[in-house]
Amino acid sequence: MFESLLRRLLSPAPETLPDPDARLALAALLVRLARTDGHYAGAEVSRIDAVLRARFGLGPFEAARLRGDAEDLEQEAPDTVRFTRAIKEHVPYEERLGVIEALWEVALADGKRDADEDGLMRLVAPMLGVEDADSALARQRVEARMR
Repeated sequence: MFESLLRRLLSPAPETLPDPDARLALAALLVRLARTDGHYAGAEVSRIDAVLRARFGLGPFEAARLRGDAEDLEQEAPDTVRFTRAIKEHVPYEERLGVIEALWEVALADGKRDADEDGLMRLVAPMLGVEDADSALARQRVEARMR
């Protein structure tokens, strides 16, 4: 099902991803972050769906379907670098800040800061070309909204 997208993600010089593939790459990155601590909690699933609905203007069923596809892709994709590279190369910096906020929303969805999720965020932000300070500010904005 994902052979074409995986081939593009794994190529040395990936071509521009069509919008549906870029959405799927972002959704898969959200799923990967949520699964990092070994507990893929209902709160994280709900937050991923909410992020996908808000970011892409999807209805609840469309968001759930995209998340389901992303769960499958996340299991098949070999590493996080492929997702981040696809997003970095095809998404402007300002929108990548939104991606970082979305990732923080998922990481904090269960009300806990997990060391594994923090570690992945420290890895992913620079891979997306986002400065550490901007990632920290994004986390603070998300924390303020969640209070």
